Amino acid sequence: MSLRLSTVILPVHRWHDGGRDQWLRAEELGFHAAYTYDHLSWRVPFRDGPWFGAVPTLTAAATATERLRLGTLVTSPNFRHPVTLAKELISLDDISGGRFTLGIGAGGNGFDATTLLRGDAEPWTPRERADRFGEFVPLLDRLLTEDAVTYEGTFYSATEARNIPGCVQRPRLPFAVAATGPRGLKLAARHGQAWVTTGDPKLFETGTPEESVEAIRGQAENLAKACAAAGRNVAELDKILLTGFTPDRNRPLESVDAFVDFAGRHQELGFTEIVIHWPIPDSGFAADQAVFERIAAEAATQLR
Repeated sequence: MSLRLSTVILPVHRWHDGGRDQWLRAEELGFHAAYTYDHLSWRVPFRDGPWFGAVPTLTAAATATERLRLGTLVTSPNFRHPVTLAKELISLDDISGGRFTLGIGAGGNGFDATTLLRGDAEPWTPRERADRFGEFVPLLDRLLTEDAVTYEGTFYSATEARNIPGCVQRPRLPFAVAATGPRGLKLAARHGQAWVTTGDPKLFETGTPEESVEAIRGQAENLAKACAAAGRNVAELDKILLTGFTPDRNRPLESVDAFVDFAGRHQELGFTEIVIHWPIPDSGFAADQAVFERIAAEAATQLR
């Protein structure tokens, strides 16, 4: 299978001051998809600068583009509720003409985890985030496939939540589930049309690219085991690598050859889509824009 190349555009520009142009250019360059992050605010240096909402940004992108797939990488339960999120997703899928993919994960312990808390409250532990994620995903699946849903769970509830007419994509828009641990991989196997990883975060600072590839290989093997336990063929899931968080950092964007080498090593692991960050100067995602665009134009043909 050919390797698809996508990009993630951080929502840091006003729509009429460069924001719209990036999404249009992503379509012109032939990217398979363009995603954005779904946060209330993100890490330094973005914490104290402009940061726009994912859903309005993607809605605007849907009206500006025609062919480009759109999505989140990723949405999480940190500040989302399945009932309200489902309504927004159905609307996005409709406005985009069925071009929307929901990237979804359990969330982290950054600013999103604390913004809505009372001053004396503690953010959720990793276990608590996994507990909520385990309830969030199946409920969201139901909300996007059933006209009316009533549900009473430990963390979420819905009383005759109506979602007519449902998604343009049937039976619903695809889920790309970000997961590395057993509980998340089980959700990906049961509910995902794709699986997302950024690699092993423990290797980011001190690991090597070779160690990262082996760690990701292990994650992919665990996904296959989770799919087998769910009675599903792992080949049914797309495998998406969001780059920039492995020990390679942004080195694959230094040249077309460097990217082809990096992407080829991960294609051998079964990945079907590689996502690269749109360059942002003076940040961890700084890269030469001309080289980035050459990668978009040339790399995919070398990886078929």
